Amino acid sequence: MLFNSYIFVFVFLPICLLGYFALNRFKKFTLARGFLFGMSLWFYGYFNPAYILIIISSILVNFGAYRLIVATDDRKRRKVFMILGVVFDLGLLGYFKYMDFFIGNINALFKADLPFLHIALPLGISFFTFQQISFVADAYRGEVPKYDFLSYACFVAYFPQLIAGPIVSHSELVPQLMDESKKKFSWDNFSKGMFLFILGLSKKVLLADVFGGAIPYGFTISEKLNSTTAWLVILGYTIQLYFDFSGYCDMAMGLGKMMNLEIPQNFDSPLRSANIGEFWRRWHMTLGRFFTKYVYIPLGGNRKGLVRTCINTMIVFFLSGLWHGAAWTFVVWGVLHGLMLVIYRIFKKAIDRIPKFLTAIFNFLFVCFAFVIFRAESFVQALNIFKNAFAFRFGPVDSIFSDAFRVIEIRKVLAVTHIENRFPDMILAGYYIFALILIWFAKTAKNCADRFRPRVLNCILAMFLLMWCVCSFAGKSVFLYFNF
Repeated sequence: MLFNSYIFVFVFLPICLLGYFALNRFKKFTLARGFLFGMSLWFYGYFNPAYILIIISSILVNFGAYRLIVATDDRKRRKVFMILGVVFDLGLLGYFKYMDFFIGNINALFKADLPFLHIALPLGISFFTFQQISFVADAYRGEVPKYDFLSYACFVAYFPQLIAGPIVSHSELVPQLMDESKKKFSWDNFSKGMFLFILGLSKKVLLADVFGGAIPYGFTISEKLNSTTAWLVILGYTIQLYFDFSGYCDMAMGLGKMMNLEIPQNFDSPLRSANIGEFWRRWHMTLGRFFTKYVYIPLGGNRKGLVRTCINTMIVFFLSGLWHGAAWTFVVWGVLHGLMLVIYRIFKKAIDRIPKFLTAIFNFLFVCFAFVIFRAESFVQALNIFKNAFAFRFGPVDSIFSDAFRVIEIRKVLAVTHIENRFPDMILAGYYIFALILIWFAKTAKNCADRFRPRVLNCILAMFLLMWCVCSFAGKSVFLYFNF
């Protein structure tokens, strides 16, 4: 189910909130968690009920591994159970996400002709698999208290963060699910959560989806782009991806807030970072946290000298690229970020002496260029865009690309003034300028929601944005990170 859909906003969410708080009001706390788990399964299996069997199987196996780990004091046996749980998780992820990738590489290397399996990728498998790997690993370390099955199942399947994150730790969510003080409806939390949800929804529907109408076309005609359109494609995909993914995470936090549950922040204005190290502390923060705790530190982190630190960094970013998708373009994207982080670590003192606005511009451009490789269907497609961007063949923006920004609501307003007849690309320019202002200068949606008070102007703004989003649902699109 999509957050940006009629059934979610007008059917699923009201039923979920009313049922959850009604059951808690009558102190049916266990039944309320069961209700929340059932609603989460409905949310997850809405497009394909078969997905429910996958996530339930995953939950059962990992909870079983957890119970076996905590049931014994023998360290070797605990380690065996932990490894079995992690192997199951990685095997599940590998089968659904990487099997055809492996087959394709085997065919290319050994000139074999193995048939592709064409396996449909279950939504959110990369996210709920990593959550459960962290849970089993923490259980082995003795960091997990006694949890009942229903609380654990809710932690994994909780619908706001299920499909596209953030990657939530058990210590962040399970205690909240079991805390009876959080069962009572709060108008303050509800209003702030609703406002944060609306801001995230606006990012997705009113910004990311508009850019999403143009960017795929730009990649499709990569070899025909003039320099003007090529630069717009390079900048536009980063804008689309940022507002799409950060918008989803804002909505997840907002939905959690409505239910008195705090979901961790995943973005902190990362595209205004002064260097690549700062960028990765502010972009997809929970993924970085996962790799730091469960890969980087176990490898030795930065405790074994500069060379080993650089190797560990490259391993983490190789895995990060591969986690995002089963293609070498993703791997190269991860390796490029790893290399940039290694260079920054080696020359940190010199780089930090450069004016921050210069390093911020360089960092932003690097991120945009790297995301072209991330998005491209092939290296040839990415190289075509880079080649055309630096060919200095500037000219009019491709008309089909520009038309994608002429959304009907804005077009009708401008039709009264006839301004667009004199400046045909003014809507496109307006979207880019407005998006970049938000990226570089605006407060985060979370900060805005934390300061939200239900005053008249705030409520009018919230309702205006919500109605505009709802009117745009007919052209809804899935979140980009559903594919990762």
